[in-house]
Amino acid sequence: MPETDALERPTTRDEAWRYADSAWLAQAPVDWLNHWGTVDVPPGETKHFNAFHSAGPQASGGSVHRTRVHVGAGGRYEHFEINASHIEYSRIELEVTLEEGAHFEFGAVTIGRANARQEFVTRVIHQAPGATSNQVVRAVQGGQSTGNYLGRIEVARDAQKTDAAQNFRAILLDRGASANAKPELEIFADDVKCAHGAAIGQLDQAAAYYMAARGIPPEAARKLLVQAFIADALAAIDDRRIADRMLERALEQLDALTL
Repeated sequence: MPETDALERPTTRDEAWRYADSAWLAQAPVDWLNHWGTVDVPPGETKHFNAFHSAGPQASGGSVHRTRVHVGAGGRYEHFEINASHIEYSRIELEVTLEEGAHFEFGAVTIGRANARQEFVTRVIHQAPGATSNQVVRAVQGGQSTGNYLGRIEVARDAQKTDAAQNFRAILLDRGASANAKPELEIFADDVKCAHGAAIGQLDQAAAYYMAARGIPPEAARKLLVQAFIADALAAIDDRRIADRMLERALEQLDALTL
């Protein structure tokens, strides 16, 4: 029997795929859906990952990128990613395991238009004491697009002094746009600090009117508000040149949306 025949095809009945595109999953190559890349951060070291995706609808119908990360004791892994792909379905998934005193910093943005379905999925495993993690995800959805975030934090019994946080916010620019959030905490230790939050809504019209009343054109005011909104997810990037470039490319994508 071919190896791929033994692989399971995920469906939207699985909690981790509940917001995925069921039609695309049914026909996608099963080995794509089950492939995992790996990243290893040695103890005490730091690794960074920064990426921007902007594939248009002419690209293949969907993509799935799954990565397992292991962060050694005292190590640090920073991952910042903007998903502005307009393909049918795109999923970016991280499974991160933290050793003692390790840290995971995650900042992510989806920018959607047309019928794009974009999602970030994270599973952060605090398996030793003193590890920390912080996740900030922002979604800006226009047209009929959907932005999803599924974030799971697991704290093992011995992982005392864990400090973990995740925050998701979405702005829906059009009536047909949508966003979904599924935050999860599974905690077995008793001396921890864990928090999560999610909010989905429209652009803050009161703030836009406030800015317009002070001479800022409505279009410019809305763009400034969205810029500040997505900049939250990139605020932890130490190299401001990288952060500014990622934000600039995000704004180029936003220009295609009706703000």
